[in-house]
Amino acid sequence: MNKNRRTARNTAVVLLALSLSPLALCAQKESKTAQAMAKQGMANVWDYDKSIQVSLMYGRADNFTGTVLYDDLRQAYLHPKAAAALAKAQKRLKQLRPDLSLKIYDAARPMSVQQKMYRVVRGTSKSIYVSNPRNGGGLHNYGMAVDITLCKAATGDTIPMGTVIDHLGILAHIDNEAQMVSRRQISREAKRNRELLRSVMRHAGFTPLSTEWWHFNFVSRATAKKYYKVIK
Repeated sequence: MNKNRRTARNTAVVLLALSLSPLALCAQKESKTAQAMAKQGMANVWDYDKSIQVSLMYGRADNFTGTVLYDDLRQAYLHPKAAAALAKAQKRLKQLRPDLSLKIYDAARPMSVQQKMYRVVRGTSKSIYVSNPRNGGGLHNYGMAVDITLCKAATGDTIPMGTVIDHLGILAHIDNEAQMVSRRQISREAKRNRELLRSVMRHAGFTPLSTEWWHFNFVSRATAKKYYKVIK
């Protein structure tokens, strides 16, 4: 291979790597959904910490609804206060475990998406896991909640947490994890990983949801309804 061809190939490899990086994705034109969120005061999490990984589960069909709910959204948005706090949680995690990273599966969520989600569980035992839009929705709809896990910083591979994210069932609850371990329903490693996630999120001011190990709120529902606006 001559020098010119080798140089061209190396350049192409570098450009491909850059096109897949968070920096490049931030530079790309924002989608209509992202633009709408920004106009309503939401902030791109990568503006606060580009090392936080993002894999929006409702941008794929492998979620509890079985459908794609975000047609054009690939980046995570939160209220600026929550986004800044999440960066603080990532910093704390890096102090404790430099090999790990936070990985977002859902963040700010338009009420139109909340309505689609609730229709799937309405009238079933799973309805307790999805906030009713008629009651003002949940904190995702204010940009004040995040669904998140831990992953390996180098590869993005998630680490054991006992269940897959979005598991609507008792094994996702956080109040009886010791019993789950004793019954061999989740591993000791998964329990430790959940505890680490809660530790760094609490350090930043987030509160865990008892029924979903991956869900964290930054303010109470009463505070959100009083001081913040629902995302349309």
